[in-house]
Amino acid sequence: MNMETVKLNNGVEMPLLGYGVYKLTDPVECEKAVIEAINVGYRLIDTAALYENEEPVGNAVKNCGVPREELFITTKFWVDDAGYDKTKAAFERSLKKMQLDYIDLYLIHQPCGDIFGSWRAMQELYHEGKIKAIGVANFLPDRMMDLILNSGFTPAINQVETHPFCQQIENLKFLQGLGVQMEAWSPFAVGKNNIFQNELLSNIGKNHNKSTAQVILRWLTQRGVVA
Repeated sequence: MNMETVKLNNGVEMPLLGYGVYKLTDPVECEKAVIEAINVGYRLIDTAALYENEEPVGNAVKNCGVPREELFITTKFWVDDAGYDKTKAAFERSLKKMQLDYIDLYLIHQPCGDIFGSWRAMQELYHEGKIKAIGVANFLPDRMMDLILNSGFTPAINQVETHPFCQQIENLKFLQGLGVQMEAWSPFAVGKNNIFQNELLSNIGKNHNKSTAQVILRWLTQRGVVA
C-alpha cells in the first residue's frame, strides 16, 4: 500500500490515511494491531493520553522493523492537563511512555481549560524540535479564530468528527481558508446508523466494486481530509 500524503502549513508531510487506536485497551492486542497496521502499509498512528495505550503503541513503533522517521505518530493531552506547566509535564509523560525522542503531531484534545497556556507550551516544544507539528481537536470555528488571534500561531491540524452523517462541509472550507488541515476522527461514525449497510453507500460501492468502508475513506481523502 503506497500511502499518499498531505503537506501541512509548516511543510511537514502527513499520511492521508491513518490507524487510530481508541478503545484498544488490551496492551498485547494493541501492540499486535499497530504492528499489523504498519505491516500492511499504515504510517500514521493516532493515540492519546486518554486512550491509555501510549505504551503499547510505543512498543509497536520500537518492534515493527520500520525506521522511526518513516512513521507519523500523533498523541493528544486530555483536559486535566490544560495549562502551561501541566501540558509540558503531560507531553514528557507521553514521550516517556512511547519511548520516543520526538512526536510528529501533538494535539489539544478538547478546547477546555487554559488552552492558551497549553498552546504556549506546545509552541516551545515545537521550536525545540520535540514535536514536528502542533494542532487541535474538536475546535469549532470561533474557538479556532480565538486561538489564532490570541497567539499569532496557526494550528497545523484540527481533528474533528467527520463522516457521511456529519460532513463538516462549511468547516472544511473555513479551515482550508486558514491553511489548517482537517483530520477526521470516527470516519465510520463508530458504526452508528448501520453505516456499513447504508443503501446509498452500498450501491456506490457495488458500482465501483468496493466495500462501503472503501467508499467512505475515498470520499474523505478525495476532499483532502486526513482520515
